[in-house]
Amino acid sequence: MPEVFIDGKRFEYEGDHQLLQFILDQGLEVPFLCYHPSMSIPANCRQCMVKVGQPVRDRESGDFELDENGERVIRWFPKLQTSCNIQVADGMVVQTQETDDLVKRAQKDTLEFILANHPLDCPICDQAGECPLQIQTYKYGPEGSRFEVKKVHKPKRVQLGPRVVLDAERCINCTRCVRFTDEISESHQLTIVSRGDKNYPMTAPGREFDDEYSLNTVDICPVGALTSADFRFKARVWEMNQTPSIDISNGKGCNIDLWTRDNMVLRITPRFNEDVNDHWMPDKGREAYNIFNENRISRPVQKLDDEQIKSSWNNALETIAEQIENVDSKDVLFIGSPHASVEENYVLMQMANLLGVGIPSFTTDIEDGYGDGFLISDDHAPNTNGCRLLGLQEESPAQLKKKVNGAKVVLLLNDKLVDRNVLEPSDFSDRFVVMFATNKSETTTAVDLLVPITTAAEHAASYVNVDHRIQRTIAAKETKYTNRRLDIEMSEGRLDRYGTSFDNWITEDNKVDCMPFWNFASQLSGRLGLTIEFNTGRDVMDKLSEEIPAFKGVDYTSIDEQSGIVLSNKEENVKS
Repeated sequence: MPEVFIDGKRFEYEGDHQLLQFILDQGLEVPFLCYHPSMSIPANCRQCMVKVGQPVRDRESGDFELDENGERVIRWFPKLQTSCNIQVADGMVVQTQETDDLVKRAQKDTLEFILANHPLDCPICDQAGECPLQIQTYKYGPEGSRFEVKKVHKPKRVQLGPRVVLDAERCINCTRCVRFTDEISESHQLTIVSRGDKNYPMTAPGREFDDEYSLNTVDICPVGALTSADFRFKARVWEMNQTPSIDISNGKGCNIDLWTRDNMVLRITPRFNEDVNDHWMPDKGREAYNIFNENRISRPVQKLDDEQIKSSWNNALETIAEQIENVDSKDVLFIGSPHASVEENYVLMQMANLLGVGIPSFTTDIEDGYGDGFLISDDHAPNTNGCRLLGLQEESPAQLKKKVNGAKVVLLLNDKLVDRNVLEPSDFSDRFVVMFATNKSETTTAVDLLVPITTAAEHAASYVNVDHRIQRTIAAKETKYTNRRLDIEMSEGRLDRYGTSFDNWITEDNKVDCMPFWNFASQLSGRLGLTIEFNTGRDVMDKLSEEIPAFKGVDYTSIDEQSGIVLSNKEENVKS
């Protein structure tokens, strides 16, 4: 098997590998700035240089030539090589900054040149704390600067587009952003302008950087040159909690991280998953932080005399129970939602089944031609296939409208049917409509009773994307009834560990008075004499995986370990 020697250690390999990526894959480290594993390799930062050589073989025998100590004779390349664009070869010998002083000095000198005109504004830079240049300067760079001349000045606070702001003085011309628009989003909206030490990325004259994936350039910028207009100067990375989750704004289900501080989601960034979204996500998915933070429903709301007023949880339970008990089961309609999780729709099914109401209906939220064939799909909902695999009754808007008009009591699970023109407010007249929802909308203003439930940022639940891959969320925000320190899945940051209720970064009003749908449904089922009792989304998944063939063997542990599981979409698996 081919072998390569890195800092005196032997590694075997198969296939073709670029040296830098191979070194990183072994858990070793070589500093770099311009390289990105999903894009082309320009080798223009020169930071990943290493010493490379090949063992000398005797031309006649083919045996390795040995020195007086019995070691292989190595013929070194005459100059240091950039490891990002050199291919691993059998017998190759590599020395990094860990074992070679020349390599160490070269990396140090490279950083010194990069920093020659770089502004000393780490204290006010959004990238501070997660900046590759900052980290590498501390680890591999010079302790001071020999450049005492005035630094070159470039444009600052340039609004490249609606979502990205440029500080050209910080740019080190790694070209990651330009390569992204050329190779990944293919919008070709950025290029490098000017020359020498005065160049920086820019759009064409009269054009703006309105790429649907523009904020990915902020993620991959190795310095603070490109910043998010929304997140700019909002928080430091070390002040926030980072929680893995999935994008619920689209059917693709991009893997993401939710960044929270003081129980508010401040930004959303992509999380690598080779099978779903690689390193990227669309800008629209990042705007979901507004769903988690703003326009939230807190405490149950009931309509009295055409006015919605705050109610209590006990009153909500009693009201729903009385409405269901006062009508025949055939006059009760349960409506599921492709915007709700697998667990929420399953619990709704369980309740409908035990009440003898029938299978809940749902209607898709698919817009033909909306997708781009990349990470934006035609499906606006994150769990359409989950509803189908559970066995919910898929209805057209006209069919659903007819069912609503034929019911006396309607229980609607978190779907803005009025907002998306499936129903009209008049369809809710002459019947009692209960809606379990997360945010205020046109639909919520038309219902009789509004019960607030948790968002994907506040509960652990699963969703099946357009490729039939089931993935899950993890709670990132607390509610009035949860505690970060008691939930072992929730991340706990420095402010959480050392903050108290008297500190100015702890805002109790940022906790929404809501609960997971399965918790409320368990309480309601107790009032109705049903046998539904779930405490967590994990409990629901364990139960449904036993009953629904399409989800057989699925649990949160396996979803986490496999970064999502592809489910069969055969019709026979839908039958329970």
